[in-house]
Amino acid sequence: MNLANTAFILVASILVLFMTPGLAFFYGGLVSEKNVVNTMLSVFIMTGVAILLWVFLGYSLAFSGNVAGIIGNLHHVFMAGVNWASVTATHIPLGAYSLFQMMFAIITPALFVGAVVGRIRFKFLLLFLIAWSVCIYYPMVHLVWSPMGLLARLGVLDFAGGTVVHINAGVTALVLSAWLGPRLAKDHPGQHYNLPWVLLGTAILWIGWYGFNAGSALAVNGVALQAAITSTVATATAMVVWMFLDIWTTGKPTLVGVCTGTLCGLVGITPAAGYVTVLGSVAIGAVATLASYGFIQVLKPKLGVDDALDAFGCHGVSGTVGSILTGVFATKTINPTIAENGLAYGGGWHLLGIQILATGITIALVAVVGSLLIVILRQLTPMRVDAAEEAMGLDKGEHGEQVDYTVGLSERLTTFQPDQERYAQEFKGQLQHLENPQANHLSGH
Repeated sequence: MNLANTAFILVASILVLFMTPGLAFFYGGLVSEKNVVNTMLSVFIMTGVAILLWVFLGYSLAFSGNVAGIIGNLHHVFMAGVNWASVTATHIPLGAYSLFQMMFAIITPALFVGAVVGRIRFKFLLLFLIAWSVCIYYPMVHLVWSPMGLLARLGVLDFAGGTVVHINAGVTALVLSAWLGPRLAKDHPGQHYNLPWVLLGTAILWIGWYGFNAGSALAVNGVALQAAITSTVATATAMVVWMFLDIWTTGKPTLVGVCTGTLCGLVGITPAAGYVTVLGSVAIGAVATLASYGFIQVLKPKLGVDDALDAFGCHGVSGTVGSILTGVFATKTINPTIAENGLAYGGGWHLLGIQILATGITIALVAVVGSLLIVILRQLTPMRVDAAEEAMGLDKGEHGEQVDYTVGLSERLTTFQPDQERYAQEFKGQLQHLENPQANHLSGH
């Protein structure tokens, strides 16, 4: 065991775990007041469910053995027979690597929740999460990050999850939105519950992303440092580009826009973080933001698919851009372990072709299998809440809770009630003078 590398991966794992509650605040702040609890719970419950799934099946299907280069086997179900003391190529224990990968299995399905808020049944979402993890996520991990996976042997570069995480979650979000249908009564585009929560969630995500990207080097080395730097620069670029796009198109910069741009930069650099220069990260951050902004503002209204919080617009589009541009800007100068340079560094079109092919395969696989899962699960349980519950809000309909108890409190205080109910018993001696003017006059008050 290399103690420095192992400590680094443990910290990185904690940072990636921290991203999920950060995402809950990000999405929870964006939705309308009646769906905040449902949205945040739908994100946060992924933590418990995905951890159990990873232990029961996920690790084994992703990294144990190989079946046709697509998926592993079931030899380590319930983690049975796993030698925790064995070390990886970077001399971290297998247990630490499994923990790190477990955190990716949590945050990835949480990302597509943003597309379907306010109208999907919680029970259906849970069943879909389980089926999606087994049939889509674990095979994607094996395809790309297992040395025996088909895409890995093809030579695809995905440093921290462009295909496995962001394109996967983004396309899933689009497919779910299409099958679910649009919201019946759309909330006003500017009606967000809590903008400070959006900023808080964005900040937590950015902090957690250092574990996501730098941690994917799996060692304390120059590649980890490069991934941290490129992640920072790409994100800053994307944030500023989105702000100027807002000013150019609407005349005003917006907090939601800046936070959305920040997220696009983080997503775009993820597959390339440990392979590109600082200049390459600037280009990726800018292009990813331009593409996502163009999709959200121009193409999305024409598609008619109601992706409520633009999960596909951010993760699917920026992830696709980042995955493809890795084939342009990857260089052996930054990461000597890669087989060839990208197009911009004299490597020709080969790597770019591989990146485009792998991106296309990911999109097709997720769209087809995701649609099949939805068709099957819809036969078992309703996918969508009824119109009355949707109008009322899923917080009360699905969970019997509401985000802000002071709303109900203020209603009770402003509604006429008998005096004995309005005032606490201990104050009645003082308050009775206020309620009886004649008594006040006689007492001299």
